[in-house]
Amino acid sequence: MMLRKILPMITLNLIRVLLLLPPFTSACFATTHCNNPAPGGGTFSSSAKQHQHQLEQKQRRLLANTQTAINGIPFSTRAYWMRQANLALDHPCPFAAFGTVIVNHTRQMGEEGGGLGELVCTGRNVGRASGNPVMHGEIAAITNCSHILTSPSGPYRLSPSQAIAAFADLTLYTNAESCPMCASAIRWAGFREYVYGTSIDDLVEKGWRQISISSAEVFERSGDLPGKPTEMIGEALTNETSGFFEWQFDDEAECPRGCQREENGGCKPEV
Repeated sequence: MMLRKILPMITLNLIRVLLLLPPFTSACFATTHCNNPAPGGGTFSSSAKQHQHQLEQKQRRLLANTQTAINGIPFSTRAYWMRQANLALDHPCPFAAFGTVIVNHTRQMGEEGGGLGELVCTGRNVGRASGNPVMHGEIAAITNCSHILTSPSGPYRLSPSQAIAAFADLTLYTNAESCPMCASAIRWAGFREYVYGTSIDDLVEKGWRQISISSAEVFERSGDLPGKPTEMIGEALTNETSGFFEWQFDDEAECPRGCQREENGGCKPEV
């Protein structure tokens, strides 16, 4: 299915980030002067790194709570699927509360009003439960999608090559910004769009230990990958996603709705 050409756009409440640069170059955004890479190829000065970090922070603030339609998909639809990513959790207060849904919006692109799109698969972080430390929500969802798309008894019944090609029509929603492993997986899969809620920087502020490489940096360095680039839409519905990550390292924080504090300081589902 043909996709419309993705163009970077800046609006008052939205910066859509589209990174097509080859590896080892600095990010170039429409509102700023581009920093040249350091001589010898590959390293940036500390001031350039700081400038890029400040720019990413500014973008994330502008991306939050936007009411602007992107690719013909209204904010209300984005909010619906981000809430579904929250609901992909097995209950409201697992410790690693990272949920993901993968959606096909392309079937509705030609219809007036856009439509909600089609849910293809879901995933949640099951690293602790499965004993597989890389089974983050995004990896679990991509794995589930591969099974669903290729299942002989499923609704799609695609060949492996067709399933791989199908990811170019899909949008991944996750309630927190992907770690570098998952952001890389998103780019290798070739998703049409990637939409995240709470940012890595916000997770770190809440006490989460993270590999401090943003999705923007991963995407910047993925310009040599085949296929069309994945469009990134950040900090969607953070007023509803961030509460899932506030209580784990703060005994004074409220538990998510539907949960209550345990004597050991954790949160558990209400009985």
